Amino acid sequence: MSNHKNLPAGWIEATIPELIGADGLFVDGDWVESKDQDPNGDVRLVQLADIGDGYFVNKSNRFLTKNKAVDLGCTLLKKGDVLVARMPDPLGRACIFPGDVRDSVTVVDVCVVRSSVSDNFDHRWLMHFVNAPEFRERIHSLQSGSTRKRISRGNLSTLPLPIPPRKEQIRIVEKLEELLSDLDAGVAELKAAQKKLAQYRQSLLKAAVEGELTAEWRRKAPLTPIPSPAGRGEQEKPLALGERGWGEGESGAQLLERILKERRARWEEKQLARFREQGKTPPKGWRDKYPEPVPPDTANLPELPEGWVWSSIGECFRVAVGATPSRKEPTYWNGSIPWVSSGEVQFSRITVTKETITEEGLNNSSTQINPVGSVLLGMIGEGKTRGQVAILDIEAANNQNCAAILGSETDVPSEYVYYWLWSQYEQTRRGSSGNNQPAMNKSIVERLLFPMAPLEEMKEIVRLVEFALNLATEQSTAIKYSLAQAAAQRKNILKAAFSGQLVPQDPADEPASVLLERIRAERATRKGTTSLRGRKRKETD
Repeated sequence: MSNHKNLPAGWIEATIPELIGADGLFVDGDWVESKDQDPNGDVRLVQLADIGDGYFVNKSNRFLTKNKAVDLGCTLLKKGDVLVARMPDPLGRACIFPGDVRDSVTVVDVCVVRSSVSDNFDHRWLMHFVNAPEFRERIHSLQSGSTRKRISRGNLSTLPLPIPPRKEQIRIVEKLEELLSDLDAGVAELKAAQKKLAQYRQSLLKAAVEGELTAEWRRKAPLTPIPSPAGRGEQEKPLALGERGWGEGESGAQLLERILKERRARWEEKQLARFREQGKTPPKGWRDKYPEPVPPDTANLPELPEGWVWSSIGECFRVAVGATPSRKEPTYWNGSIPWVSSGEVQFSRITVTKETITEEGLNNSSTQINPVGSVLLGMIGEGKTRGQVAILDIEAANNQNCAAILGSETDVPSEYVYYWLWSQYEQTRRGSSGNNQPAMNKSIVERLLFPMAPLEEMKEIVRLVEFALNLATEQSTAIKYSLAQAAAQRKNILKAAFSGQLVPQDPADEPASVLLERIRAERATRKGTTSLRGRKRKETD
């Protein structure tokens, strides 16, 4: 116990063990193993997940019988106990046990702090102080552990706290909770708006790729369609006067027909060039070897708007899977060729990459340089990576965990492909395969459905979506800024509270030093030394 020269009048420094009385508690929770638990038990086992940052979560669903709790010598929690998490995340968070749940005990990585006398200190004040950024930083400085960091109860017991007079503690808590309540309400509104924005983006993308966003545009589109033989999903018929068309462009089926013809022409041109290089005459039937893209089964697919047609990614576009040059060859890396890892594919436009490869690395691996406008799709990952997409704004190679959809070889806007795949994120993830790690492969990517709209309508969809997303991004940025301001304000409020600047001091208040002397006298009278009292249990960090 010490009196710090910078503390306000009447304050004193003390540790948690010095604050509790002879019958108080400052102990770890209990070592309750899986074999000790019983889902039908009548004693709740409070876990780390239940310890919120200033609030009790009441989340976990573990129990044991009362007899087992007695056999293990467990500490039954009481209303008002301060529970401090000795493990992340975040480390050192604290809450008040509400006492409105059934008989409860807690796990060993949670400290229980309880005063023997209600006048010793305000438990809410202690909880708020433990959650204050300054104290949290000191807790982090004493953490240890090779795998999962934690703070031992012994180290926690050494940290000094600035103790105000008891009455001032109450005034601090009342003012603090008033301010934090208003602040939390504002933060809750901001986070709700953040969630609504995320939902709005998905609704926007869904409306775009289903044709709802451009329904009015189709109604007002210029009446100059291009007649052509019937394409897939269309019937050949004469164009009546005033029949609705799609500007001066093609329908989706006509565009798909042209893409397929151009794709075959590129393949034939490539084959002929190979024959010329080899000095050979093209053999009879060589054109029959063209790998014709397989159209999707459209029997049970939803109906598309007028002028649209179902296709697949592999039917419309060439798909390429990259590779990673050998990490053992330094000459393959840090060159001039941008190289995209799957972790960089995060619903974004890629203008720069974390790593680059050399021409030697490119030539000694099966990756390739993808043109600007290629859409990258993450294929592997149990987290968020699988199914995420990005657009290349630069020429770049990519690794084997993402597929490059080369939409730039067609007239289809890359952004339209990007927005479609973004809208299908959850469905794409469910359509993956693999045992140990859910994954996609090139074949699965090629089979992904794709709604081909008329070219002019796809351009209009891209324009409308980009305009709406830009507005949403501005709102999202404003919300993030407001949340950052709220976090800074919370930090300032807590700093003011625990430096004596939040509420006025009252010279009539009993000094904290007198409070500490009374607690120490009580402990001496009882001849108890229970500041670190606890049963013998398995040693923990």
